[in-house]
Amino acid sequence: MTVARSPLARTELADLLTSAAQSVSGILAAEYPTAAGRSYLHPVLGTLSAGPRVICELNDRLEDFVTDEPLPTTPAGLFALASYASALGWLTESLAELTASVEQICARVGIPTGRPAPECAAPTDAEHDIEFDFAFSTEELVAIRTAAEAAGLTPDDYVEVLSDSLLAASRITDACKEISSGLLEDAAYVLNEATDRVWIGDGPDSLPTLVRSLLARMKAAE
Repeated sequence: MTVARSPLARTELADLLTSAAQSVSGILAAEYPTAAGRSYLHPVLGTLSAGPRVICELNDRLEDFVTDEPLPTTPAGLFALASYASALGWLTESLAELTASVEQICARVGIPTGRPAPECAAPTDAEHDIEFDFAFSTEELVAIRTAAEAAGLTPDDYVEVLSDSLLAASRITDACKEISSGLLEDAAYVLNEATDRVWIGDGPDSLPTLVRSLLARMKAAE
């Protein structure tokens, strides 16, 4: 005979959200070895390698959360479930956007053709004299030209794809920080302030932090 599990206590719900927040923030600390010929991808490779693993872990925890008996029915349990599911969806979408950005960078430089595309040929001596729109120091210019040569790119092309990589890294960083922060806020609410009332209405505590953030983003995009 199957024994029904008691609803998770608020401390357990808060721990679930806190653990998810730590997993999401941990993505940003991930490192991935980058070959000299692909140095322009270094800003995103750590996140790109760790992101799918974290999503799988969070998805497994969510499945455990909703498949064990009984299903969340208390206001605190439903609040935690909404927060967790929103975080997982937001992270999945953000990682998909990062993947698309990296694919665009790779297409631009000719990966995975196995050889540089015509526009990505190794820089010539004349191209070494190119002027950038950025204020690079002499040392930085030398480093850029060295990295560009190793990647089989012109200095201009290298700066462009590196800039795209840094922009993509900045976007996923902002997303992970907001997701992690929202989960922690919701964990604190569940643990310290949640009541037995059902969360409805337009008040600031009517929905989890991440749900409100997603709704605000959707409204801004209209």
